[in-house]
Amino acid sequence: MKFGKVEHPELIDFTIPPDHPDTEVVLTKHNAKDQPLQVYIGCAKWNRQDLKNFYPRGTKDELVYYASQFNSIELNATFYRIFPAEQYQKWYEKTPPHFKFFPKIANEISHLRRLNDQVYPTVDRYLEVTANLKEKLGTIFLQLHGNFGPKNWDRVVRFVEYWPKEFSLAMEFRHAEWFSDPVVSQELYHLLESNSIANVLVDTAGRRDLMHMRLSNNEAFVRYVGANHESDYDRLDDWCKRLKIWYDQGLRNIHFFVHQNLELESPLLSAYFIEKINDVLPVDLVIPKTLVKPKELF
Repeated sequence: MKFGKVEHPELIDFTIPPDHPDTEVVLTKHNAKDQPLQVYIGCAKWNRQDLKNFYPRGTKDELVYYASQFNSIELNATFYRIFPAEQYQKWYEKTPPHFKFFPKIANEISHLRRLNDQVYPTVDRYLEVTANLKEKLGTIFLQLHGNFGPKNWDRVVRFVEYWPKEFSLAMEFRHAEWFSDPVVSQELYHLLESNSIANVLVDTAGRRDLMHMRLSNNEAFVRYVGANHESDYDRLDDWCKRLKIWYDQGLRNIHFFVHQNLELESPLLSAYFIEKINDVLPVDLVIPKTLVKPKELF
């Protein structure tokens, strides 16, 4: 993921901002401390070309091996095309019972038609085939174009009202004015919260404004973009601390997906993060095997 890439990451202040004051309010209101903690951590892709230092020699089926090491995938492939139902069925059959897919909504919906009134037959078609993942379907997420600003508010409201509530949804807004204007941001957060839609957090070097730290339901959906720099690991340490705070406040659904500007070592970062999460939260996730150790490349 090249979004937010900078030439000199060592000059970026990667400090996680303080929580939005309403984040604790949301977590307290949901009062989910008696519910089991669900933590899903993964990469964005599973193909061999992108995930270096991960697949053992002789691996025949990349998804089968990937799913033996991770409990989830941020399914970016569905952004570029709507696959036939049979493909979803194959993915379902190749993965173990505990595995979950978190698919991205097709760009025909988000970028080409930009949530206009003609988009809804495509939404129906997308959901019809995606439903073939059955209980392995996690939260579906919609990423809007960076130039999709608040002037399109009515389209957002219409989409949220149309979206069938049996499918969990997260939304990622990239236009700066969604966050820089307090009136706009509060209206947006209220819309998401009242419809139990997750407010995606994007941690990337060049767009620190997307670290709004405002949860809108009992789900932290985090898209972490490493900078191919040694600071990537310190940033993950800080995320462990923040997620522990949210857990203590009642957070019970953590969906954390690791990207890099150059997808060379996402499995390394993920393995490091999973090991640290196992230390701070009451989970015992499988730590993925990698062919080199974290931090060896720096």
